[in-house]
Amino acid sequence: MAASERTALGPLVGAIDQGTSSTRFLVFNAKTAELLSHHQVEIKQEFPREGWVEQDPKEILNSVYECVEKTCEKMKQLNINIGNIRAIGVTNQRETTVVWDKTTGEPLYNAIVWLDLRTQSTVERLLKRIPGKNKTFSKFKTGLPLSTYFSAVKLRWLLDNVEEIRKAVEDRRAMFGTIDSWLIWSLTGGKNGGIHCTDVTNASRTMLFNIHSLEWDPELCKFFDIPMEILPNVRSSSEVYGLMKICPSRKSGALTGVPISGCLGDQSAALVGQMCFRDGQAKNTLSQYWFKILILRVLKRYGTGCFLLCNTGQKSVFSEHGLITTIAYKMGRDKPAFYALEGSVAIAGAVVRWLRDNLGIAKTSQEVEKLAADVGTSYGCYFVPAFSGLYAPYWEPSARGIICGLTQFTNKSHIAFAALEAVCFQTREILDAMNKDCGIPLSQLQVDGGMTNNKILMQLQSDILCIPVVKPSMPETTALGAAMAAGAAEGVGVWSLNPGDLTAVTCERFEPQINPEESEYRYARWKKAVMKSMGWETSDSPNVKHCNSNAVIRVVGWRIEFRED
Repeated sequence: MAASERTALGPLVGAIDQGTSSTRFLVFNAKTAELLSHHQVEIKQEFPREGWVEQDPKEILNSVYECVEKTCEKMKQLNINIGNIRAIGVTNQRETTVVWDKTTGEPLYNAIVWLDLRTQSTVERLLKRIPGKNKTFSKFKTGLPLSTYFSAVKLRWLLDNVEEIRKAVEDRRAMFGTIDSWLIWSLTGGKNGGIHCTDVTNASRTMLFNIHSLEWDPELCKFFDIPMEILPNVRSSSEVYGLMKICPSRKSGALTGVPISGCLGDQSAALVGQMCFRDGQAKNTLSQYWFKILILRVLKRYGTGCFLLCNTGQKSVFSEHGLITTIAYKMGRDKPAFYALEGSVAIAGAVVRWLRDNLGIAKTSQEVEKLAADVGTSYGCYFVPAFSGLYAPYWEPSARGIICGLTQFTNKSHIAFAALEAVCFQTREILDAMNKDCGIPLSQLQVDGGMTNNKILMQLQSDILCIPVVKPSMPETTALGAAMAAGAAEGVGVWSLNPGDLTAVTCERFEPQINPEESEYRYARWKKAVMKSMGWETSDSPNVKHCNSNAVIRVVGWRIEFRED
């Protein structure tokens, strides 16, 4: 691109993409959707106890400032005028919970990440108050089951266990929010007038939000004993929330005055970025709904879960097969909310990180792909990575990860293959549930995210589903969705969401290469392994004693029991 072309690019839109493993800032051309520049910073995860997952909210915020600064520097080097950035969108890891002091701007505890399991005892205590211990008691208000996954139980745990937070609530100093709220409040001024808000997609993941009235629900807040005054104001996914302010501690002000005007939870942002919306879609039959499998990115060597969303238009559809109902987006203050059915899997790409960091069988995600490619089979080995229990369609927190079907022939390459295959089997489970709810089988699957760079995985996915898998050439659909929402906001208006104005995306296609009988056989074996993974843990389980060197290992079915002489 010539220098004159760079300076005449027209309006640009930035996107903050804050994920579980990293933060990025990306800048897109609002007319062509071309990615012009970006910067990424990896984020630490802390594991203070088994099942606990935390992150430092200040580290997350500083990573945003660093990404913005570095991206702007890169743009200047490319002779691209940062003054053309007209708006900024935010997309974020959902459910992760932060409480901070509005008078000091300081977090009162680490962020509790969506994967965290510490709240299982909280869930069980709450269940005792529900007739029949019905986990879906709030399904028709929130679309969600009672689970450790969602924000309300994390917030309840913080109020029960962190004295500093209890005191701040009593003193009316406390603010609660998911990562989007923490970032928008901080970036628009923080303790000096920051805007305390969230959007409908993030609010719908708290278990405190009525997805029909689009308001915080007083009855649910009373059930969880959450003071409503600490909750953020709920806004649409596309409107001006506030203006970027200079960060006093960093003297970072490259984009001061630019409006933050888009906000979407990561899966909703990817839905928008893949342009999965049309006027009048709610009037269409289920066969005309767009299905998306949104595999969260493995940034460099990191990853998280996988999620399947079906846009059901302006009608909320409730699953009979373990899926949840959520808000897909609301693209303007006066625009209607669109809904989606969603299947969530806790561990997908993160299994690659586990193979690297915990087992040490590979140094990179690319090496895991090579190991799997070397053997082309798991040789009867099945891996259920239920590190955080099982999400959809089981919602079984007592499950734990297992590797079964091992023989003396099994090696690290077979385990690597089984790990990738596990991602595909989990996708198959939630796709089967989606097909049952909708009554019409899917003819092809559109995929998204960094993990789709793994060609072995994409081919396995097609083989296990027995349908084509289609991968768009534009990999940054999550950030793109946030940018589209920001650029389309009233008062910004630099990005058209009219279907005729949206840029067509080229795709790579993977076709099934095994017969359906083999696929069904492998899937049935996987389901057997899943059943074996359940019932391992309860909140009152005693602490497991480490086996000494004289421990005897006894194999029972596919489980391994340890007992000491």
